Amino acid sequence: MSLYGTDLLALLPELIIVVTACLVIALDPITPASRRDLLAWLSLGSLALCLGLTMGQIGVLNIRVSAFSDLVVVDAYARFWKVLLYGVTGLTIMLSLPYLKAERIHLGEYYAFILLSLSGMMVMVSGADLLTIYLGTELMSLSLYVMTGLNRSNPCSREAAAKYFVLGAFSSGILLYGISLLYGMAGSTKLASIAATIGSHGANDPLLLIAVILVAVGFSFKLAAVPFHMWTPDVYEGAPTSVTAFMAVAAKAASFAAFMRVFVEGLGGLKADWSLLFLLIALATLVFGNLVAIVQTNIKRMLAYSSIAHAGYALIGFVAAGRATGGTPGLASVMIYLALYAFMTLGAFAVIGMLRKGGIEGEEIEDFTGLAKRQPLAAFLMLLFMASLAGIPPTAGFIGKFYVFMAAVESGLAWLAAIALIFAAVSAYYYMRVVMVMYMREPDPSSVAPRLVTSPALSFVLAFAVAGVILFGLFPDPLVSFALQSVLTLK
Repeated sequence: MSLYGTDLLALLPELIIVVTACLVIALDPITPASRRDLLAWLSLGSLALCLGLTMGQIGVLNIRVSAFSDLVVVDAYARFWKVLLYGVTGLTIMLSLPYLKAERIHLGEYYAFILLSLSGMMVMVSGADLLTIYLGTELMSLSLYVMTGLNRSNPCSREAAAKYFVLGAFSSGILLYGISLLYGMAGSTKLASIAATIGSHGANDPLLLIAVILVAVGFSFKLAAVPFHMWTPDVYEGAPTSVTAFMAVAAKAASFAAFMRVFVEGLGGLKADWSLLFLLIALATLVFGNLVAIVQTNIKRMLAYSSIAHAGYALIGFVAAGRATGGTPGLASVMIYLALYAFMTLGAFAVIGMLRKGGIEGEEIEDFTGLAKRQPLAAFLMLLFMASLAGIPPTAGFIGKFYVFMAAVESGLAWLAAIALIFAAVSAYYYMRVVMVMYMREPDPSSVAPRLVTSPALSFVLAFAVAGVILFGLFPDPLVSFALQSVLTLK
């Protein structure tokens, strides 16, 4: 074993994903178009292998392994997020198989980019150094820029990719400038060193507060938090639906994971300052996302603003962690919320992706008119996912909101939980509008009847999403215990 053999072993899942991505790129030119499914199954095989390796480490929850001179860390917190990211990526690949064929963009490099994006996310959740986290963020983002513009024949897709790239580059510059200020103060970009510097020098330095604000702005863009959300609606609408689903779930989860590690482990000494900042951001995100979603007519734009609102709900749990002693319930509530959010969001986008009208994807809410009479199973699935996103019991969405609100109440922010509850009721309006269109309107006899693009892989994705929404809505204890145990390794 070489000098870095132990370090490489700690990052074996990341290495497997990167090697598989390179292999997919190498095999793509010699793979016939009719056999590109093999590249998808190769990618799924690598995910299964990584899942097995990570799950094998979960039994030892309290072990925290550092690698490459403490640039990365493998602990229970990172393993929680990696398991979630493996699952989301695998379901996205299976969702993509029929969708990419229907859209005539079944390209082999798609699977390579989705794996490269995943590898960046894995680096983000394990990063113990600001530059490591930044590199992981860029690897994730660059891959997503390309995937957003995958449908080159669609002007909306090209426009979305351009907007995402320009605004993403701008936010990355802000984040990097904040990192440079922290480095200038601490002499290191490692989270432990920054925390020690804050502990020894105090938190009254104006330059330190500026650095924290810049880092918060950089992460808020990735979280799609107001007022740094402006890219989200156009990108969600223009990107291929499978890519939108991946961004809405995996990219948001990885960004929250890195964001919480930075502010808890590195900037925890300033939580009195950043908890107030994120309290304001959470309120603005919650209010703006829910109110603007009401007037949307395109269902992908509606879900984009819904995603913004859900980031606000998750931020409430983070703010609660900053206000409470210890903060474990608040951080765990964010992890629970995002894990449950994955099931209902993937399910909703899967239904959108398989609905076709006149050979094109049905993205307008009006395209769902009378769906219950023409495609009753698809309408029922959409009803279930909309109810879960609205937080109606006994679905998983209710459990996610329950734990976030409970964390807020326990930290003395009952008024914030009350405001969030009011806007949860507001969100039910635009979610139930989709249900009303499906069930309470008669289909237009003169319109083109919708058809569904289905496959065994897509059926598996929908079955998995339905199972998660129902089972975790009724029996959330395993997930709650996993999250509570995992967050204990955050220092």
